[in-house]
Amino acid sequence: MKPTEMLRLTLHTSALAGMDSRPKNLVRALAYQSEEEGPDAELLAAEEDFRATLNAAHSTDQLVELWRKQLTQWDYTENPAWTPAEPRTDERRAAVLTLLGLSEDTQKILNLLVPVPKASGPVVISDSFTPWYTPQSQQGRSWYWPAYRRLLSQKGWPETAVASLDSASDRVVERLADPTSDSAYQSKGLVVGYVQSGKTANFTGVIAKAVDAGYRLVIILGGTLNLLRAQTQRRLDMELVGRENILRGASEYESDYADDPAWPQGKFLSHGGLPSALGGFDIVRMTTRDNDYKSLLQGIVALEFEKQEPALRLHDPRNLHRSSARLMVVKKNKTVLAKLVKDLTKIKTPLAEIPVLIIDDESDEASVNTANPNKPDTERTAINDKISELLRLLPRAQYVGYTATPFANVFIDPSDTEDIFPKDFIVSLPRPTGYMGVQDFHDLDSPIPPEERTFANSNEKAHVRDIHLSSEEDDTALQQAMDMFVLTAAMKLYREANGLGDRHFQHHTMLIHESVRTADHRELRGRVLKMWWEAGYTGPSGHARLRELFETDVSPVSLVRSDGFPVPPSYDDLSPFIGAAAIRIGGDDQPIIVVNGDKDIENGEADFDKRSLWKILIGGQKLARGFTIEGLTVTYYRRRTNNASTLMQMGRWFGFRKGYQDLVRLYLGREETMGTKDIDLYEAFEAICRDEESFREQLEQYSVLIDGKPQVTPEQVPPLVSQHLAWLKPASANKMYNTRVVEIHSPGKWEEPTAYPSGAPALRHNTGLWTPVLESLSSASSAFAYYFDEAETHHRFNALTGKLSSAAFLSLLRSLKWDSEGRFAPHLTYLEEISGTSPAKVEDWLVLAPQHASRNKQFSIGASSRTLSWFGRQRRRGEVFGAISEPKHRAAALRIAGALSHGGNDTTEQYVAERRGVISLYPVVEPEHRQEVEASGRIDPSKVVMAFTFVAPASAGSSDGKVVRFTTIDSKDAVL
Repeated sequence: MKPTEMLRLTLHTSALAGMDSRPKNLVRALAYQSEEEGPDAELLAAEEDFRATLNAAHSTDQLVELWRKQLTQWDYTENPAWTPAEPRTDERRAAVLTLLGLSEDTQKILNLLVPVPKASGPVVISDSFTPWYTPQSQQGRSWYWPAYRRLLSQKGWPETAVASLDSASDRVVERLADPTSDSAYQSKGLVVGYVQSGKTANFTGVIAKAVDAGYRLVIILGGTLNLLRAQTQRRLDMELVGRENILRGASEYESDYADDPAWPQGKFLSHGGLPSALGGFDIVRMTTRDNDYKSLLQGIVALEFEKQEPALRLHDPRNLHRSSARLMVVKKNKTVLAKLVKDLTKIKTPLAEIPVLIIDDESDEASVNTANPNKPDTERTAINDKISELLRLLPRAQYVGYTATPFANVFIDPSDTEDIFPKDFIVSLPRPTGYMGVQDFHDLDSPIPPEERTFANSNEKAHVRDIHLSSEEDDTALQQAMDMFVLTAAMKLYREANGLGDRHFQHHTMLIHESVRTADHRELRGRVLKMWWEAGYTGPSGHARLRELFETDVSPVSLVRSDGFPVPPSYDDLSPFIGAAAIRIGGDDQPIIVVNGDKDIENGEADFDKRSLWKILIGGQKLARGFTIEGLTVTYYRRRTNNASTLMQMGRWFGFRKGYQDLVRLYLGREETMGTKDIDLYEAFEAICRDEESFREQLEQYSVLIDGKPQVTPEQVPPLVSQHLAWLKPASANKMYNTRVVEIHSPGKWEEPTAYPSGAPALRHNTGLWTPVLESLSSASSAFAYYFDEAETHHRFNALTGKLSSAAFLSLLRSLKWDSEGRFAPHLTYLEEISGTSPAKVEDWLVLAPQHASRNKQFSIGASSRTLSWFGRQRRRGEVFGAISEPKHRAAALRIAGALSHGGNDTTEQYVAERRGVISLYPVVEPEHRQEVEASGRIDPSKVVMAFTFVAPASAGSSDGKVVRFTTIDSKDAVL
């Protein structure tokens, strides 16, 4: 760097360093700094010099990087005193640049080089709390958070990602109790992330800020498996605790990480000396990578907290900020937790004086009390009992659960004060940039017709390959998955050799997950090992299979999805890397690692920290919840479960796949028979995705304050949980107590009841109610459509039409029968509200009866002469159907109800009205009656399910801004 450039960078660095609290006039700040640097700096202090430098700068220049870091921090700051503008908005950036006193021309250039980040921030549902975690409270005490922040930047985290973590961790820490407060308060919260999305980074940030603020005992409940506990311990030791706290005066070779390649490579955080010797405070580890918590016996003094002023309490700032912190990563195991509880009762430091932070990783697993509260004398389940005991012992303990599957946590009895219900806050983390989650494997509500979907516009076509489970046992799909694993390994080696520079792929893995039973793993290992040795990857047969797979799958997908990473022009260009890939995987004669705890067949260690792994992993529970499988590229998944939380946690293929996202493949089971019902794992994951997104969207909607007050508190969150697939419950039945929805407001939303009765009398009754509506429909159908873009991607269908007054529809709904009256009641309550206000928020309802393009599925009901289309559907579990409607029918209805903008179709537009809702009718014929209706073209009213959907007018929101009303059933039978 030239001397002038270095001087300019020094001036700006010093000027920005003086703006920690708020943006200030830049020219004045530069002028002040230039006086210190001498006369050569005066010209560099002018705004003209800054503007000219920016004009000639590249986005990666050091000066631009300096400003990117500072602007991003200001963009993300929550509730600053210097502007009311919301974070990450153009208004916030404009406020910053105005305070800096920059001209309009300079502002434009700076915004071009450093665009405003528009990423979503964390969503918070919170009870009221007393603010204490402010910039003033942090002065002179920060040590571990700044060190962690620097480490993330050194690891290559984008400044926006670091700022997002900073903001999200603040939202958690500020809702904990003030550790120096005279009175003790026990805050309990829940942080909801995505599977494999960086939750550990968030709670590492929370721990760093919490210990800086004064929390002195940190207990991390690190899952139920040694594998996960050790992985979490290493991560915290490497990125938070640091080398000096690990060694504590011992030699480098005495570290428990001496055999870890990252230790001699200098990848563990270094503080430059023992923090206590440098004006900070130490973290004392009570557990290590290889050792869980053990009874301290005579070493109980290790848990004693030193007091500089013995006459004062430990939580007095004069003691607290001069005391070391203790940190332990503890497995969720009854015996281990019992040892900790016993030791805590022995220490001399009064437990009521110790500010404690409990982080519960995967908090919906094992931690939740699953004992039936309706049975007398029910005792808590073992782990939940020990956590409750810890909370009773430690009045200043703060409990924060972390999970990607939160439903079990929000279903906890809110009146049980000794349980872990998140009474104080729920924080929903934003989806990180670069994260590959369940949405990336599905085409949710895609406007593109299935027949027009390609590798470029369809996630399913690009990444998902079917395993037809109902077929005869056949390893064809497994062989193809293994071939894909070798082929993608070669693609990674090709990329390393062509344009990735120093970047290399340390790990490359394939996961085969068919069962949790170790006996199944034994059989599967033998089968897969035989397939590997017979695959012939370096011979003609192997190359022939790989060539075909490359030309029909890998190449066409990567050409449109490689994001600029190299793609070989032909298989011949890739083939030189095939042999090397096969050797990397199986050159040691061990291409497979079984991870299931069975010492007889476990033939390796899935330790991604100690070595580079290019292997096929076979396992079940141990490779599921919380454990990160590095480099996972190909997944062969046939695990079955009827629980959404469990199924979602099995999605180890979610995560960050930089450099190879286009190579990721998921071989997923389809069409499995479970009892009398069909299971489709792809359908199941899509339903989970909808459940998850619905929950997050509603949290975001309710997080907006009304008149400065929260719309809902955490104890009112359970009714926000939805279920899109009948047989796939959000959580296990023993975790789903305590909630009852009273009302669901759904203005401009497509609502689809599915819980129709099955008995002939009830079906006949319902059909009779709808028959006059059917008879009043138009004799000819109209062509409805909705155009989404200039390329004329559209939804189009024909439908018969009719109208119902608001009163007539309400009268019909009140008379309908359901398999359970409570299922539709929340919707009915809402529809009664919007129909009964003066003036009513809904004036009339357009009735649409979608008609098939062909005449194959036409029928008449009973003695009626009216002919219309019927729909073949079946119940998924119990009396509940899965999806009944078709996606192409939705856009026009949403447009007519005012939920979408102009869709470019005259027929649709002529029905649009401000206070109009839309009803879509779907006469459903179940499988047992289809032969009859196909033969005669007629059906008895007792054999047809008159299914319907509705879209209330988008303008029909509640007057008070709230969108739900409900009750929470708790252990005191109180209605909240």
